[in-house]
Order: sequence, then structure tokens, then C-alpha cells
Amino acid sequence: MGILVLAAALLALVFPSVLQQVPTTVINPLLGVIMFGMGLTLNLRDFKIVFSRPKDVIIGCLAQFTVMPLLAWGLASAFQLDEALALGVVLVGCCPGGTASNVITYLAKGDLALSVGMTGVSTLLAPLLTPLLTWALAGKSVDVDVAAMLLSILWVVILPIVVGLFVKALWPKFTEKAVDYLPAISSIVIAFIVAIVIGANANKLMTGGLVIVIVIILHNVCGLSLGYLIGRLLHLAEPKKRAISIEVGMQNSGLASSLATLHFAAYPMATIPGAIFSVWHNISGAIIARLYARKKI
Repeated sequence: MGILVLAAALLALVFPSVLQQVPTTVINPLLGVIMFGMGLTLNLRDFKIVFSRPKDVIIGCLAQFTVMPLLAWGLASAFQLDEALALGVVLVGCCPGGTASNVITYLAKGDLALSVGMTGVSTLLAPLLTPLLTWALAGKSVDVDVAAMLLSILWVVILPIVVGLFVKALWPKFTEKAVDYLPAISSIVIAFIVAIVIGANANKLMTGGLVIVIVIILHNVCGLSLGYLIGRLLHLAEPKKRAISIEVGMQNSGLASSLATLHFAAYPMATIPGAIFSVWHNISGAIIARLYARKKI
């Protein structure tokens, strides 16, 4: 997936005029497709961990919605990013965990049940927490419509997941066959979203993109490191530390680009951090999975 997303980003930089023919408004339904696929893969038993191990999930979600938003704000301030890029970085930081984090946790021999539970819970909390955190951290410099963002997340994220759950309940045999193809479909859709965003802003990215790439890499790496450190400070088992590390460090960056497109059209560069994060965290996820898997538990 990392190779696919990186290839899409490079093609968008080389042939931006082709991607510029595609309206950025298609990002939202494309993200809905990914979330629908997530709904097809979820089970109610995935949320059983919330009741059987509430402490682990609470620790993970608290880390998710404090570490990454504050890191985003701190890095944007430290590197003195302009309003649009700073807003985009903050949006990435305030989003829930990414769906790819479950696969990375599995490959890293982490606590997969905790990872799936954290992704589900953070996604359900996102309609409320993502707009509020964005307003708290970026509202002084940019007008943030909390209510409108809340509704967007409900429509683009929560509704497709709910529909996916219903389809799975009504047509289990169809879903069982479809699930085999979902990783490939999701990878292609994410790559297409990245290509659309980068193609739309290719010229600006080529002239001043190095700083934002550095910020995104630091954001992700610090998130992975601090997530693991929190687990270590709380004396959690090694598989739990790995799961929290990966859940905290990997964000639903496609949602960040979608929200930037929908609600911050006056700041077109705000979509860029989400696209770069989508490329980078798949690469770093593969690396961290390999590093964790080599370390004996």
C-alpha cells in the first residue's frame, strides 16, 4: 500500500494537469467508500473490548486525542507554518486513528483486539472531538464551523460505517466474499485521493513543500514514539504498547483532506498535510511493523 500511495503521489506531481481535471469534491464519496468497507469488516464483538478492558481503550483514546493534536499545534508553531498549512496539520492531528493501523498492529505482533477497539471508538468519538479540538487549536486564526464539521463527519464517516454494518448483517455471504477484496479496493481509493489532492496543489507543493514534509514526518514519528512511551510509563504489556504506539501515530489523514476540502476552501493548501501524511504513514507503518516484529516479546 505504501508503494502504491507513493507512486500515486509522484505521478500527480509529474502529471498534475491530468489530476486537475478531477474535481476535489469527489474526495468525500471516495472516503465514504473506505468507511463503508470498514463497516463491512467490523463486528459487534470488536467493541466487546470496550467493556471487558475499558482501561486500555480509555488510555489509548486519551493518548490519541491529546498527543497528536498538541504535537500538530506545537510543530506548526515551531516551524511557523502559514495559516493554511498549519490548519491542515492540526486537522490531521485531530482526526481519529487510521484504518490501516489495524493491519500494521497485526504485522507488528501487537494487541490486535485493542487496536481494532481503539480505531472503532476513536472513529465514533470523532464527530464531536475532531471539530472541537480543531476549533480549540486553530480557531483563533481560522474560522472553524464546529457544527458543520460534526455533520460532515457523521455523513462521510459514521453513516457509511453504519450502512456497512447493516449490509453485513443482511447479506453475510456476500460480505464474506467481498471482504477478501476490500484491502485492495481501499488501497486504490486512498491512492486516488492522495493523487487528487497533490495534483490540485502540485505547483505550490513543489515550490515550498520540503518544510511541510519534514513537519509531517516529525508529527508521525513523534506520535509513534510517544504512544509507546505512554504504554511504557503505565507498565503495559509489550503488545499493548505496540498497539497504542501505532494507533496514536497513524491518523485517518484522508478525513483531514476531506474536511479541508469541504470547510476550508479559502485555504486550498490545507488539504496537503493530509495527503502527505497518507503517503508517509504507510511507509513508516511498514518500517515500524518490521522493527517491532523483530523484537521478541
